[in-house]
Amino acid sequence: MLSLDEMVGLLKASGEPTRLRLLSLLAEGDLSVKDLTAILNQSQPRISRHLKLLYEAGLVDRLPEGAWVYYCLTRDQAKGDLVSASLRHIDQDDLMIRRDMERLSQIKLTQRQQATEYFQQNAERWDELRALHVPESAVESAIVEALGDKPIQRMLDLGTGTGSMLSLLADRCRFGLGVDANRSMLAIARTRLDGPHHNHLHVQQGDILDLTTLERSFDLVTVHQVLHYLDDPSAALNEAGRVLLPGGRILVADFAPHDYEFLRKDHAHRRLGFSHDVMSRWMKQAGFAVVSATDLSETRRIDEMSDTPLTVTIWVAEKRMPD
Repeated sequence: MLSLDEMVGLLKASGEPTRLRLLSLLAEGDLSVKDLTAILNQSQPRISRHLKLLYEAGLVDRLPEGAWVYYCLTRDQAKGDLVSASLRHIDQDDLMIRRDMERLSQIKLTQRQQATEYFQQNAERWDELRALHVPESAVESAIVEALGDKPIQRMLDLGTGTGSMLSLLADRCRFGLGVDANRSMLAIARTRLDGPHHNHLHVQQGDILDLTTLERSFDLVTVHQVLHYLDDPSAALNEAGRVLLPGGRILVADFAPHDYEFLRKDHAHRRLGFSHDVMSRWMKQAGFAVVSATDLSETRRIDEMSDTPLTVTIWVAEKRMPD
């Protein structure tokens, strides 16, 4: 609940045409200062000043990304409900609102075109990686099955890449956040997660080995095909444990041990898969207890020099309750 003074402060902060337009745009998804400047056709200092006021009032959140900053509507439930209630009563046929949405649509179209060009330029690499293991659809089905029917309140996807895990579990979580260091990937993720059914999903730039800016508030952490890129995968599990609520779950999908050296040479893999014993030990050290491990094996060899089929393993573990 909000106090009377808090309510008055929020209404004052939002009670200005430009700030209401900003809130209306951010209700459609995360946007950068550059995006908002282009849409509202106002100067960057002016837009930044309005955003600063909204941020200080707690109506929007900041998502720093290198030299850029993205903004999204507040994640505070009470304040978010107030914003949503206000926006529901804005006439969408209002001339300014309609023009804002038209410009937003054009920006999103440009971003989708840029994402398409990126994938076309890297299609050969993506196709090679996808062909290495069982179909991704089978992996996704196994992930959904491994998680079961338990409700997901707040999900954190580490190394989110193009946002595939957020997209997969969008209708099963109330809030989802993806963290990745790669700005190009984050741009694609934002395009992928664009739409009215994904307003509860966000991505931001960050180091998955340093989650100190995040509160311990997540009940699910996913780490999909990420650990093999790390010199110290156990450090990522320790960080995940730090932000998970007691009783929360972590899902890791990665390769079982293999001997495909070309993945290290050509695709920057630092580790050639993980055994059940190693993963169980790391999970225990991070405060987890493994509850399931599922192997999805490819039936063919990827390389004539190897006798090992490539296997994807899905581990699910729970964070142990404090004594």
